[in-house]
Amino acid sequence: MTDKAALARAAAETAARHSYGKLVAFLSARSRDVAGAEDALADAFAKALATWPVSGVPAHPEAWLLTVARRRATDQHRRRQTNEAAQPHLKLISEEMEEEAVREKLPDDRLGLIFACAHPAIEPGVRAPLILQTVLGLDAATIASAFLVSPATMSQRLVRAKARIREAGIPFRIPERAEFPERLSAVLEAIYAAFAEGWTDPAGTETRRRNLATEAIWLGRLVAGLMPDEPEALALLALMLYAEARRGARRDASGDFVPLSEQDMGSWDTKLMGEADALLRQAGHSRELGRYQIEAAIQSVHAARRFTGATDWQALCSFYDALALVAGSPVVAINRAVAIAETQGAAAGLSALDAIGDDRRIDDYQPYWAARAGLLRDLGRADEARQAYERAIGLERDESVRRFLTAKQAALVN
Repeated sequence: MTDKAALARAAAETAARHSYGKLVAFLSARSRDVAGAEDALADAFAKALATWPVSGVPAHPEAWLLTVARRRATDQHRRRQTNEAAQPHLKLISEEMEEEAVREKLPDDRLGLIFACAHPAIEPGVRAPLILQTVLGLDAATIASAFLVSPATMSQRLVRAKARIREAGIPFRIPERAEFPERLSAVLEAIYAAFAEGWTDPAGTETRRRNLATEAIWLGRLVAGLMPDEPEALALLALMLYAEARRGARRDASGDFVPLSEQDMGSWDTKLMGEADALLRQAGHSRELGRYQIEAAIQSVHAARRFTGATDWQALCSFYDALALVAGSPVVAINRAVAIAETQGAAAGLSALDAIGDDRRIDDYQPYWAARAGLLRDLGRADEARQAYERAIGLERDESVRRFLTAKQAALVN
């Protein structure tokens, strides 16, 4: 690859990471055709990869992409709308987009797109995945992995949801305050799912995940700024900041995985943790206790170890008990079992894990098998622990975590 081609590809990747959602939101807000906007933008990126290595990267890549995508979208509309009455409307859309592109002032409609995807007319189970794809550009396979369904099923759900937006004429706008409760949950869930996907790739080596955590935090700040009195929005931002503050401590100098209990607390980002503490205190003024407030409180217990030198496992047990009541899931159950093991012993923790053994969602869920392996090891059941470690290693995609689990498994033999 020539230097010019490498620069063009890098510029296209940067534009995709930072501007994809903004471009899709702007294109689809005028037409309500999310799928058409995505197709048009995909064509624009393809043209950029073919053109920029020859002509050079334009001074304003975002505006260039918008102009090309706008023309493609307009052509799509013309092919679908054959009657003359539609032409003035299409011309208006075309001129408006062209004017914005020329001025290089692209309005940020992402928040409107987020709430359109969380509209009551959209099936509840697909609202969060839809936000992840349209705003952050995740592919169906990545989203399916995050929500524990097959890629084919997720793809079908996303196609239907986008068609629903177009057919129902769902507006791209920030809803009135009275509409927030029914749509806020899906918005926060999507933001958190995006952060979790980015968190699984700490080195930023996977293009499809790169910058997801940063983008999710940006979205979290946006929603929290819009709703400064909404405790769950504040708590979600706090939760993500607590985790992000520990990012640099998750790997040692050799790139090997370091579990939370063994991390160098001196490498935690104290500024982010301080911001998270303040947000959680602000969220705590509410009389109601929601999912993200509890999850942020759990992270605050881990963060407090930098002051106390020890983890308050009893407090964690209490928080996980509360979380199980408001947001029961295999993930919560696994973490609760680990906390129980720390306070009541490995046998009690394993019993808590056994209680969810019939849940098919854990069959291919690595943390379940890793937790099970550790508890079996502590109970001296080496053969069973070895098998569980083998299962966890086979399911893990991060090479450094696989090395960590392999070392734990090898220690059983030694």
